Amino acid sequence: MSDKPWGGRFDAPTNAFVEAFNASTHVDARMYAEDIAGSRAHAKMLSQQGILSDDDLVAILRGLDEVEAEIEAGTFEFSIALEDVHMNIEKRLTDKIGDAGKRLHTARSRNDQVATDTRLYLRKRSNELLVRIRTLQSVLVTLAEEHAETIMPGFTHLQTAQPVTLGHHLLAYVEMFERDAARFIDGRNRMNQCPLGSAALAGTTFDIDRSFTAKTLGFDAPTANSLDSVSDRDFIMELLASASICAVHLSRFSEELILWMSAQFSFVELPDAFCTGSSIMPQKKNPDMPELVRGKAGRIIGGLMSILITMKSLPLAYNKDMQEDKEAIFDAYDNLEGCLRVFGDMLPGMIVHKEILHKAASSGFATATDLADALVRAGVPFRDAHEIVGKSVAYCIRESLELHQMPAAACADIDARLGVEMVQALSVEACVAARDHVGGTAPNQVRLQCELWKNKLESEYA
Repeated sequence: MSDKPWGGRFDAPTNAFVEAFNASTHVDARMYAEDIAGSRAHAKMLSQQGILSDDDLVAILRGLDEVEAEIEAGTFEFSIALEDVHMNIEKRLTDKIGDAGKRLHTARSRNDQVATDTRLYLRKRSNELLVRIRTLQSVLVTLAEEHAETIMPGFTHLQTAQPVTLGHHLLAYVEMFERDAARFIDGRNRMNQCPLGSAALAGTTFDIDRSFTAKTLGFDAPTANSLDSVSDRDFIMELLASASICAVHLSRFSEELILWMSAQFSFVELPDAFCTGSSIMPQKKNPDMPELVRGKAGRIIGGLMSILITMKSLPLAYNKDMQEDKEAIFDAYDNLEGCLRVFGDMLPGMIVHKEILHKAASSGFATATDLADALVRAGVPFRDAHEIVGKSVAYCIRESLELHQMPAAACADIDARLGVEMVQALSVEACVAARDHVGGTAPNQVRLQCELWKNKLESEYA
């Protein structure tokens, strides 16, 4: 008999190059534990249903244990001739226990087998990513609490807009990563249905118990349609979309750190352990880790585009194109986990230059909106107030002044309703403290949000 599980139909051997090109073992071998777990559950179900003898079940379970031990010990030799992780494990099992190993594949196909393995593997990896996200959130909450009163310029269009606290800025990313976590949880829960038993596409003629298999593997239920079970990869698209959005958040954060660490900003300094130097310019300290994380976002998004394009024209049910799905999602998960780890390890050692941040917030007319608000409270319509402050800023630019330095005569010349006491009262501290409401940047609100987040991370998400 041929070594190929489908070899009986063919008279000539597979071309050597085609054999290597066709194989997915180098990608899917990482799912060995999930494949063995699925085989154990399938064998137990077959035995329960009287399809597999008790002796065969004992031999299969023993043999699977031995195969798993060999893989974990590094003594197992994967062969591309056997195409994938499933057939490598089945062949080794059959070598060990004989015909009982050949009976294991009764009432299943590699189509439902790989769909099950992939869901099991991504369920586990999604849980690991969630741990990384929660760790990073905890780091950010600690930093936000430490910098609840550290004032910095807030930007729109990368132009100075209004003063905010660094704590408030950091908590913005905590919120982003919370939505990322929710997307992974949602995707993980939605894919938690078991395809095993769908066989190639139409189900099986054997009297199987799919609910038993699903429960044994920790799924919520068996999938409802055998065609959909083996041809569905939208769970991979969804998880890749979640990974891409999370990578975009990390990329935006990276961009800010890169800017903040430049000599033109000098807001922060990252730890030496996460930076590198130049081979020619001895003064350089390059923010390589944020730059690399920023670059990884493109790679992860590329994985999403790859699977969307691969799946967009495939008829039901399984097609060989779908073998390309795992490389994209595995690469994305590997790289996203690395990015989250870098940030979680790097940020606690970040040095914040508070004085430079404060000086930057105090320049660039960051208090202009507060001056307009003061005029409105004095009875000036907002559009008039906006124009008055705009003229005031133009005056200060000509005279190289900040708003709070405007003399009384200049205020009167611009508009009689602009009192010098209004401009003299302007300070970044007052501007920040005044925004003391839910979602505001005031130190009180930052501390309150930090307490809420600590409770969530320590209790609800522990």
